[in-house]
Amino acid sequence: MAVASFSRPTTLSSPPVAVLFGHTPGGTLVHLFTLQNHCGMQATISTLGGTLTSLLVPDKHGQPGDVVLGFDTLAGYTSELFVQENTYFGAIIGRYGNRIAKGRFTLDGRPYQLPINNVPNSLHGGPLGFDKQVWQATPDISADGPTLTLTYLSLDGEEGYPGNLTVQVVYTLTEDNSLRLDYSATTDQPTVLNLTSHSYFNLALGSAPTILDHILTLPADQFTPVDDTLIPTGELKDVKGTPFDFTTPHAIGERIGQVPGGYDHNWVLANQHRPQPELAASVYEPISGRTMDVYTDQPGVQCYTGNFLKGNLGGKDGVTYGQHAGFCLETQHFPDSPNQPQFPSTVLRPGETFRSTTEYRFGVRQ
Repeated sequence: MAVASFSRPTTLSSPPVAVLFGHTPGGTLVHLFTLQNHCGMQATISTLGGTLTSLLVPDKHGQPGDVVLGFDTLAGYTSELFVQENTYFGAIIGRYGNRIAKGRFTLDGRPYQLPINNVPNSLHGGPLGFDKQVWQATPDISADGPTLTLTYLSLDGEEGYPGNLTVQVVYTLTEDNSLRLDYSATTDQPTVLNLTSHSYFNLALGSAPTILDHILTLPADQFTPVDDTLIPTGELKDVKGTPFDFTTPHAIGERIGQVPGGYDHNWVLANQHRPQPELAASVYEPISGRTMDVYTDQPGVQCYTGNFLKGNLGGKDGVTYGQHAGFCLETQHFPDSPNQPQFPSTVLRPGETFRSTTEYRFGVRQ
């Protein structure tokens, strides 16, 4: 069935405006910014963690619906329960997305020890990673649509990582219903870096409690198997003949029972050295008709199916998020790359600028 296209209007959308979301427990002001286009799509972003708190996308009937998991209030994102459950709804992740084995790595002969927050490993930059920080925000408008530029200075030694790292993430909501994230970073000392977005999607949110009926396609012939602590073994394994083969469309829940714990693995994208974003994943949800195509220039994508959601978190509009309530497609370098020299390098050095783009393109099938 054809995927609907969206016509580009002749007038530009307006820049987003800051709205007070509340205060962190430490008293820092947190604001929300809503990017809006002429096609009925809205993206709302919090300065706490650069978090995508809401994403309204039209369905096949033209009715907008929120397709990301999150909370109605700031208290949801700062509650002790949310922090304990390590769910990271919608946040920008850094310095290092995914896991580093035992929180240890060596760079230029010097060992580093990171906090252990996912025993026995370090996860998503540590307990006070980028998702817990309040970013500086600058709203604007571009030829492609409204933008929000978020900046954060991660000081030398923060969460055990070396170097003063300046990070910028630009959210752009285009007039053809794409949400684009442009990442950049510089450092004054050698460091490791793996930035990603941890949005949980459910394209039928409010109509289906899980994402198991979503149809997923991943154009990747290999994945990185993991040990029982979800650290890659170092092998690149062919997906053919395994429940990890999404080179043709399959429902997420079709073979998930064959994967102990559910999907939480890194797929190796065909072209690991991408000068421009290329298709990394496609998702179709039959009830709403919504589609989402993910484009990235990163070498991998982590597909996580909300395995650790326990039904303890009450989300937006009173919805409780149980197991498999959402899925993540975290575009990234591979987990534990600092300890796996055969994986693409995540080292960033002074004088270099890290740049990366990921785009989520939305449409509908009738």
